[in-house]
Amino acid sequence: MLKIAPSILAADFASLGIAVQAAEAAGADYIHVDVMDGHFVPNITIGPPVVTALRKVTRLPLDVHLMIEAPERYLADFARAGADILTVHVETCPHLHRTVQQIRELGARPGVTLNPATSLEAVREILPFVDQILVMTVNPGFGGQRYIPTMTAKVARLATMIRDTGRAIDIEVDGGIDHTTIGEVAAAGATIFVAGTAIFGHPDGIAEGIAALRAAA
Repeated sequence: MLKIAPSILAADFASLGIAVQAAEAAGADYIHVDVMDGHFVPNITIGPPVVTALRKVTRLPLDVHLMIEAPERYLADFARAGADILTVHVETCPHLHRTVQQIRELGARPGVTLNPATSLEAVREILPFVDQILVMTVNPGFGGQRYIPTMTAKVARLATMIRDTGRAIDIEVDGGIDHTTIGEVAAAGATIFVAGTAIFGHPDGIAEGIAALRAAA
């Protein structure tokens, strides 16, 4: 089943709770929370207090994407705040297996993220231990970027790797996902689609944005 994960990075932060509740009412499957530290990526966003606030206004799973250095230092804080899924970047985790184990022990579902230029070989050995792999389809750090077309083939190769494990591992994609790109990456094997501008910036509203993505997928 395909899942839509609206990214709050594109929402109106002055009315964040209302935007998240509107996305839930419109049929979103997850709420995607982008955490940036200004070091690993060139932007600063939010921390655990915002996750705590979101947990109070939605029943949807909170999919927390940690674009930060040394994420292992903050996993417990985000888990306590209410994160259901914690995704870390392979590029920031020299002891990736240990970090994934830590996420599982905290009661959250572990995921691992790959930047566009990072080889799939970087996650081959961790596949038996994770619930999802997030393929960045833009360079992380800012919303509103254009989809990198070569990522479609990368998602297809990852889908083959996952089938070989015999495990049900979701492939999540994040970056430039809209009604013009979601179809090809869904056909390649992606199952979770993060979209910000295409939902919260849709000219006809949040519900219409989500519906357009489902129809195109």
